[in-house]
Amino acid sequence: MLKNIEGQIIPSITFPTRQGDKWINITTEKIFTNKTVVVFALPGAFTPTCSSTHLPRFNELAGVLKENGVDEIVCVSVNDTFVMNAWLADLAVENITAIPDGNGEFSAAMGMLVDKNDIGFGRRSWRYSMLVNNSVIEKMFIEPEAEGDPFEVSDADTMLNYINPKANKPAAVALFTKPGCPFCAQAKTALKAKNIVFEEIVLGKDATTVSLKAITGETTAPQMYVDGIHIGDSVATIAYISTLFQDETTLTRELVHDHEV
Repeated sequence: MLKNIEGQIIPSITFPTRQGDKWINITTEKIFTNKTVVVFALPGAFTPTCSSTHLPRFNELAGVLKENGVDEIVCVSVNDTFVMNAWLADLAVENITAIPDGNGEFSAAMGMLVDKNDIGFGRRSWRYSMLVNNSVIEKMFIEPEAEGDPFEVSDADTMLNYINPKANKPAAVALFTKPGCPFCAQAKTALKAKNIVFEEIVLGKDATTVSLKAITGETTAPQMYVDGIHIGDSVATIAYISTLFQDETTLTRELVHDHEV
């Protein structure tokens, strides 16, 4: 039986992490003391739900979570530090702190270490999320104890709705790009300059030109979508951002026509 331990203090654990070419020990005291931290725990790096939904959505909502008082967003999984680092790099995640609970000590101390021998995982963390204020667990969202890997309540949107149900969530932005394309680079720079979170779909890696034409009706990169609406190429992308922030002169100063795919 998985137990909700709201009101209790986070267990004291030390995590060996690899940062660059050095081993750095990080303690729970360093992570949680005098900070408001959102934690989400999941069964494993590079697994389907974790990679497609759980981690990316927390990364996407990181900005608005921090606007609403969260100092840090932490992902915990029973994986070693090399795997966790590679996973975040593979997904181009920049707003999440990865905590490698390689020995399962933290998950066990939380009462969330479960047996997944049936799928060859050994002992892994159950999926849950929590809000921690100065090392004290304020709120926990624990997935129901059901067969498989339920994902119903530990998501980023549920956490944000708990913290501030009136928070303005960012639009869903997707950008088709091509490696080496200077116009794609311009569009990405413009989006990043305004802290607009977007998913990059790289032609040749994540999609093909056939997909690009089938979805957008266009044959050039970049192409941007916002909440399902096709915005267009780099000219349209920068104009869209300019409309949002009323600084078209600055953003369009170096604008040129798009590059053919």
